[in-house]
Amino acid sequence: MELLAIEASDLQKHFGNVHAVRGLHLQVKCGEVFGLLGPNGAGKTTSLEMLEGLVKPDSGEIRILGMDWRSQGSAIRHRIGVQFQSTQLDDKVKVREALEMFGSYYAKSRKPDELLQLLQLEDKADVYQSKLSGGQRQRLALGLALVSDPELVFLDEPTTGLDPQARQSLWDLVRQLKNEGRTVLLTTHYMDEAEALCDRIGIMDQGQILQLGTPRELIASLNQPSYAEIEFQGIAPDVQTFAKHLGREVEVKAQHWVVALTDAKRDLQHLLACVETLNLPMQQLHVRRASLEDVFLQRTGRSLRD
Repeated sequence: MELLAIEASDLQKHFGNVHAVRGLHLQVKCGEVFGLLGPNGAGKTTSLEMLEGLVKPDSGEIRILGMDWRSQGSAIRHRIGVQFQSTQLDDKVKVREALEMFGSYYAKSRKPDELLQLLQLEDKADVYQSKLSGGQRQRLALGLALVSDPELVFLDEPTTGLDPQARQSLWDLVRQLKNEGRTVLLTTHYMDEAEALCDRIGIMDQGQILQLGTPRELIASLNQPSYAEIEFQGIAPDVQTFAKHLGREVEVKAQHWVVALTDAKRDLQHLLACVETLNLPMQQLHVRRASLEDVFLQRTGRSLRD
């Protein structure tokens, strides 16, 4: 029987009249990077907090590394690491001091010098944490989550607000955790991050997991291998007239029209024939493969929600 790092069944959580998590079922295998992907307000953070033992579910069962939070909470805490969306430290705490302080909470902890090297913060060891850049603070926060040498690491939107270079640095650290045999559960709303890091992904919205699978499986589920994006010179023509001639849905996206292609060669010939028939001022045509973003938008909708 395959060992599970996380096993949750029928988790429910209310906050007043808000039903934040609605019957969450989740299994995460030992050694995999699993991503919860969803828009703001989907229930990702609440789900994570229940799995981390920070929030008690209204109902449902949780087992972490084969143990039950209700009776084995202390043992679980010594085997997991948690990086929150924001970590608050005293402004006058230095990087090495923070690692030493957090390490003192555990019977077994990783040496500060080892973590500094892992985090690429050796030259910042004696710098106040308040003087670190955003990316350096996130790496320090991850280091604090790793100080107990955990088997299972929770990361809640670890790269939000970071520049591209800092994001890549955090991605490299997550890949290294996987190479070390650790299990990682992360939440994100970045499609490229989920696709780059995760072995499996659960797309979550309104407190439920809507779809589950590897990035490739999720993309294949669309049955739309590619999309055509059309850009026009000046003001775009009437999209409804074009869609009627084309005989399929056309999505208006910023300055582009997007058309799903089932058979790229056949569908492109038909699309270009419609452009020619209607004498449309097409400037550019780009064909791209289906992506995780297409799956996400299909399952969660295109309306912004806060």
